[in-house]
Amino acid sequence: MASLKELKGRINSVKSTQKITKAKQMVAAAKLRKAQAAAEAARPYAKRLSDVMASLAGKVSGDDAPKLLSGTGSDKRHLLVVANSDKGLAGAFNSNIVRSALVKARALIADGKEVEFYLVGRKGRAPIKRAFPALVGTQFDTTDVREPGYGEAERIADELVDMYQAGKFDIAHLFFSHFKSALTQEPTQQQIIPVPAPEIAPVDTGAVVEYEPDEEAILEELLPRYLKTQIFGALLENNASEQGASMTAMDNATRNAGELIDKLTIQYNRSRQAAITTELIEIIAGAEAL
Repeated sequence: MASLKELKGRINSVKSTQKITKAKQMVAAAKLRKAQAAAEAARPYAKRLSDVMASLAGKVSGDDAPKLLSGTGSDKRHLLVVANSDKGLAGAFNSNIVRSALVKARALIADGKEVEFYLVGRKGRAPIKRAFPALVGTQFDTTDVREPGYGEAERIADELVDMYQAGKFDIAHLFFSHFKSALTQEPTQQQIIPVPAPEIAPVDTGAVVEYEPDEEAILEELLPRYLKTQIFGALLENNASEQGASMTAMDNATRNAGELIDKLTIQYNRSRQAAITTELIEIIAGAEAL
């Protein structure tokens, strides 16, 4: 049985931990409002850009279509772009994204496909390297920025396009966490290269639209921008999801610490009462012996 000094030390230690988790919960809650606003503000722009691309893609087909839209004609080599964070203490946020990517990788390998990982962020590296040490390729570092933004999305997109043009892969899939609420973050998989032809058909308004330059040239310019927008949106969704998961995890940790403090306090009081009772019995017994 633990001594009174040990119990007192454990109570003080848990109280210190509770202060830290409470502070991190408040910081995550403050950051969540900003991150959620940024993620929600980016969604209409991405939707509108998708509609414009759908209108153009419907007019381009066959050999005239850019390679980013038409593909290489093969689906042998797959690149899995896994977007994680650089920080922990966010519950299952990072592990859920990694788990989704690993499931996809195993399914592709079972189908006889070649797989390579492109890792964004630090937290997803260790479990993927343990599972597929020979398949980890590029590791994009984001530790030098407070939070990944459009600059990082642009660099990732440019690097992916260069790899695609060099023939290093046929299809690229992006894995990230879609933010729904502070309690719900959904691991999401999205094909980004070749850019999937939008399912939304252009609306026939009866108006004649002439493009200058032609549709192919506009689409050639629009596709890389669309890719950057998709990656940027994924980074924003990830940031909001991370803050929501962190806030929830720290709230749970704070409440668990409070429950543990209550249990240790009860144990401490019982041990202290037992020690006092034992001393009283010894004093009474000694007095009666005189």
